[in-house]
Amino acid sequence: MKRILIAEDESAIREFIAINLTRAGYDVISVADGQEAIDVYNAEKDNLNLVVLDLMMPKKDGIEVCKYIRSYDKEIGIIILSAKSQEIDKVSGLMMGADDYIVKPFSPSELLARVDALFRRIVTSEKPKIEEEIKLISHPFTLDTKKKILQKGNTEIELTITEYTLMVMFLNNKGTAFSRAQILDAIWPNGKIDEKAVDVNIRRLRMKIEDEPSNPKYISTVWGIGYRWDGK
Repeated sequence: MKRILIAEDESAIREFIAINLTRAGYDVISVADGQEAIDVYNAEKDNLNLVVLDLMMPKKDGIEVCKYIRSYDKEIGIIILSAKSQEIDKVSGLMMGADDYIVKPFSPSELLARVDALFRRIVTSEKPKIEEEIKLISHPFTLDTKKKILQKGNTEIELTITEYTLMVMFLNNKGTAFSRAQILDAIWPNGKIDEKAVDVNIRRLRMKIEDEPSNPKYISTVWGIGYRWDGK
């Protein structure tokens, strides 16, 4: 089942999203505020694939809801909607665990492309082209691509679907420098998202895997290009 929760306080936008996603084959649940979004998530979390959250909502905003959902669920897809285009709003949403963001106004085709791309990464058997092995190893990390579990030594590290996809790409291509544009194309194909999203997700991933995130030894910055996995 393709089930998605929409949390948007503006009724016209909420109905616009619901109509277009329903036409595309999604089973849509719509709510008008952040607290209701949390209540519905708690009741339906075993049946939900994605959540689309407006940034500015009454009772609880999209950032609060995103943080709450991520504290319980690392695999569900989360897209933030925002009327704000300022960098700080995008960074805040991504750092709280959102997989993507869409800036209002947006077209039906853009919305569907972004939702479909995230849905495919989460629930279908379609694998990234870079994923070939069952277990990817780079001491002290082992990534089980069948179970989608990353371990650092004997410690399991919980990853969002975006962080998992980044790890697959890096561990399959050790020592290869990827530009931000290449990473964008691998993680957010056909999405109108800027390169800052790459930096934010790399920062979030470093905070989980590095001993010293401010002095990384696994994910290196290649100045003027992008990022490289330096683990062995």
